[in-house]
Amino acid sequence: MASKLLRAVILGPPGSGKGTVCQRIAQNFGLQHLSSGHFLRENIKANTEVGDVAKQYIEKGRLVPDHVITRMMLSELENRQDQHWLLDGFPMTLVQAEALDRICDLDLVITLNIPFETLRDRLSRRWIHPPSGRVYNLDFNPPLVHGVDDVTGERLVQQEDDKPEAVNVRLRQYKEVAKPVVKLYKSRGVLHQFSGTDTDKIWPCVYAVFSNKITPIQSREAC
Repeated sequence: MASKLLRAVILGPPGSGKGTVCQRIAQNFGLQHLSSGHFLRENIKANTEVGDVAKQYIEKGRLVPDHVITRMMLSELENRQDQHWLLDGFPMTLVQAEALDRICDLDLVITLNIPFETLRDRLSRRWIHPPSGRVYNLDFNPPLVHGVDDVTGERLVQQEDDKPEAVNVRLRQYKEVAKPVVKLYKSRGVLHQFSGTDTDKIWPCVYAVFSNKITPIQSREAC
């Protein structure tokens, strides 16, 4: 098996279970899980130049521009040139994918295809702890105390765009933006698509694909 550093990306719409899958990949294969959402929150919290610009767009309910996201993520990747990594939330658009192309070749891209009805139900049942980004679902990952973050005890909130009336718009936007990105990676032969409604049933397939690229650091049964 090749000893080169693994460069991987996970794609999927809001509510697809990317966070759970990423956590398992990181635990089982030792990859650094690099989430664009996490880095955005960190930059906003630290009042960096990127964070201040991103905050202006987010407060207006607008998407953060490609050049802002790209600048932030490429900077993070520069600091991890000697690590295996898994990108989550980047590249989101074709422009971002082309920027990533200029610094590396991807070995593996997985995309999660979840039925619309399942996504809608998951998102409408999702609550978050804004400062940390921790996500809860009232059906399969509820907080220990209803409405309260497990770690800090602070109040959980439901994001405006997780409310039922906004979900349809979010999913349509994702589909339109992601379609050319998926097409690009499919044409390169690095894309693996997984469909279903149960993350636990999808996971063994994801594990098998990664096992063909990198030696696991622990058995699948351990997660």
